[in-house]
Amino acid sequence: MEAAAIVLYPSPPIGHLVSMVELGKLILTRHPSLCIHILITTPPYRANDTDSYITSVSAANPSLIFHHLPTISLPPSLASSRNHETLTFGLAPLNNPNVHQALLSISHNFSIKAFVMDFFCSVGLPIATELNIPSYFFFTSSATTLASFLYLPTIHNITDKSLKDLNILLNIPGVPPIPSSDMPQPILERNNKVYEQCQESSKQFPKSAGIIVNTFESLEPRALRAIWDGLCLTENVPTPPVYPIGPLIVSHGGGGRGAECLKWLDSQPSGSVVFLCFGSLGLFSKEQLKEIAIGLENSGHRFLWVVRNPPAQNQIGLVIKESDPELKSLLPDGFLDRTKDRGLVVKSWVPQVAVLNHNSVGGFVSHCGWNSVLESVCAGVPIVSWPLYAEQRLNRVVLVEEIKIAMPMNESEDGFVRAAEVEKRVTELMDSEEGESIRKRTKDLQNDAHAALGETGSSGVAFTKLLELWGKTG
Repeated sequence: MEAAAIVLYPSPPIGHLVSMVELGKLILTRHPSLCIHILITTPPYRANDTDSYITSVSAANPSLIFHHLPTISLPPSLASSRNHETLTFGLAPLNNPNVHQALLSISHNFSIKAFVMDFFCSVGLPIATELNIPSYFFFTSSATTLASFLYLPTIHNITDKSLKDLNILLNIPGVPPIPSSDMPQPILERNNKVYEQCQESSKQFPKSAGIIVNTFESLEPRALRAIWDGLCLTENVPTPPVYPIGPLIVSHGGGGRGAECLKWLDSQPSGSVVFLCFGSLGLFSKEQLKEIAIGLENSGHRFLWVVRNPPAQNQIGLVIKESDPELKSLLPDGFLDRTKDRGLVVKSWVPQVAVLNHNSVGGFVSHCGWNSVLESVCAGVPIVSWPLYAEQRLNRVVLVEEIKIAMPMNESEDGFVRAAEVEKRVTELMDSEEGESIRKRTKDLQNDAHAALGETGSSGVAFTKLLELWGKTG
């Protein structure tokens, strides 16, 4: 009898890959006899963190089988792009022949029970359909973002303007009123190729056997209810089953490279440190780094700040190997010396989950990528939301207005944030009544997150339903 397998197809961004790997691990904890195959696309940008991550995961989880798809030769128009959504969407159709071959190859030795693909990889759905493999989407962002994407064809049909030009509040079922300019960055420009690709991807969702979402019911009850009730899709388009099985986040880790910052945190008072970190693609100009530094210094608060090099001025495309920043040339003169007794600046990377769960950390200034949001919730740490790209502005509205676990970092029209705003928000988060209120709310959701993952919790029950379906397939 053939062994049963689940095939996972993440998109290249490291955050999406991490979420998909965590899904694979979760499947194995409940169904260890399944084989998990993960199709890896050669990322068109910043490959160094992806390679080391896969190496470490493979060593610790031999039941996760990684298949590196052949490298794609990008056309010049795509290769020169510095927009990761353009690259990721553009890469997916070029990869279809490789995906088809990989599924055929795996099916020679395994009975494939499900093909689970990332939102960016929706063009792969017809391949699985042709091979009679049940197809699912794994949506690595929030249920609120999912509701917005499902509603996108409706918005498209009621206006001929770009979202960036509408200047209105959008009323999307299950979502708080969203300024049209705060919708996910890739879809703001109607004539953009990515807008068209997002439209097409959103139309693929109803054709799938189900949508798996990295969230939990008590975190986003309104958005999930609106989706379940079919309010987000156009008339006569049925909503597929939706399975909120989160929060799926990485385990603590924290050894090796992260030992220095964790040791420093050990010496700090409980709940006293503000942690600043902005994701794998979150880069600031030298000018912005200096404003952050001045704001932190003037706040008087303890801080742990991850600093990366600014984006290269002459960079072509996003394929770069990142070097550690030269801190003294990037930060104000004397800053490191003046703040050495209450602050630590770390180059490029820290073990974020271990840091957030450290007793000394009391606040998180974040870009609010969804993985970071879930990690912060699971650690019970409130947020100052500073969105930089993708769907993060939408996340900010939801976190501040709906879930109430964050304060907004307010930027100027060009996206620049002044030192006074950094100082103000850090101080409010750590010292004010409002900061204490969102801290309590975050702690409550931390307990809810833990409960949701139990076998009788909402996410545990949703995941059991999914596994039962896969057990009956084929």
